[in-house]
Amino acid sequence: MSAGAMRFFNSIENAEKLNDSELIDLFVYYLVVESGDGVASPHAVAHCFDVCDLTAPSWIASHLSKGLKSKPQRFVKIDGGYKLQRHYREELSKRLGAERVIVQASAELRTLETQMPEGPKKQFLKEVIDCFEAGANRATIVMCWILSIDHLYDLVLSRHLAAFNSELGKVTDRRIRVSSVAARDDFSDIPEVKFIELLRSAGIISNDVRKILEVKLGIRNSSAHPSGVSIKRSKVIDFVEDLVENILLKYPIR
Repeated sequence: MSAGAMRFFNSIENAEKLNDSELIDLFVYYLVVESGDGVASPHAVAHCFDVCDLTAPSWIASHLSKGLKSKPQRFVKIDGGYKLQRHYREELSKRLGAERVIVQASAELRTLETQMPEGPKKQFLKEVIDCFEAGANRATIVMCWILSIDHLYDLVLSRHLAAFNSELGKVTDRRIRVSSVAARDDFSDIPEVKFIELLRSAGIISNDVRKILEVKLGIRNSSAHPSGVSIKRSKVIDFVEDLVENILLKYPIR
């Protein structure tokens, strides 16, 4: 919960201007809605203050209790703590707006991260998601592409080298300056678009995955240099989820 609470707090616009009462209500929203706990106890709310390096007010329990009788009512008492009264929950949701979507997306991407085996690639993916949470959309896309292609290089070298080299030997395209690969550096002589084609012709990836990679390569190319193209958060989320689920997790290297 600690990392999630911090991400939630950092997503709130002008959070430093909010008073303690407003922060309590928003942390209840985080606990009940964003984190999926479904309930917020005074202790859990205080913990949110703590992990965000804020001093937790001593009157959290009193504030929550008063919210049961306020007009309009803010909280509803349930086993284990409190939840938000429906209309107040909707009010907070509107106040948070698009930032709530970003927090939810971050949580979903972090879930993907937990599915990765321990090692350098998992650490690299963590930094990819760090970029997303910092709003560095282009950097997120470029780094995620690097991670995915690096994974495919490993896949070829560890499990499909003979099949890949067999197809590579048939190529007459002069852009490819190598007739076989034996080490990672050899891949640098193969344009990425041709590398994807070779993966498919060698039967290493499916045709559907080939299509995904070709689309994502175009997005990477648009993101890797200054341009007037707008890179929206929704596109970044789709980019990362697609590559993690359809490359990194679908083709594990054992």
